[in-house]
Amino acid sequence: MSEELICITCPLGCHLTIERKGDDELLVSGNRCPRGVKYANEELLSPKRMVTATARVLRLPQESQADSLGLVARLPVRSTGAYPKETVGDLLQAIYALEVPVPVKRGTVLISNFKGSGVDVIASRTLLE
Repeated sequence: MSEELICITCPLGCHLTIERKGDDELLVSGNRCPRGVKYANEELLSPKRMVTATARVLRLPQESQADSLGLVARLPVRSTGAYPKETVGDLLQAIYALEVPVPVKRGTVLISNFKGSGVDVIASRTLLE
C-alpha cells in the first residue's frame, strides 16, 4: 500500500508516492528534485512543526483597563526551529505557563533549549512599558 504527499519544500509542489520498505526505509517517487525525498522521509518518519502561540504579559493594571489603555495582554511568540510534532503539546503547555515581564524586545529568548531539543522560544514582538 502506498501513501501520497505533496512536497512543500519548493514551488513545484511535486506529487509524491511513497512505499514503505521497512520501519525506517521509504521508496519515494514523483519528486523532481532531491528535496522531495528528504521531505517525505522527515514528514513520515519524524515529523516536526514550527510552533507559534501567545504568552501572558506580566504588567497589566487591570484587565478592564487594558483595552481602553491599548495595552496588550498576550505576547506573540514562536519557536526558532521545527519541533517534534508528537510533543508539540508539551511545548505549548510551557509557553502558556509563561508570564513575560515587560519591556521585552523582539527576539528575546523566553524558553531556552526546550527539553534539550535545541529549539528556543522567542518573542515575536517588542513591547514597551
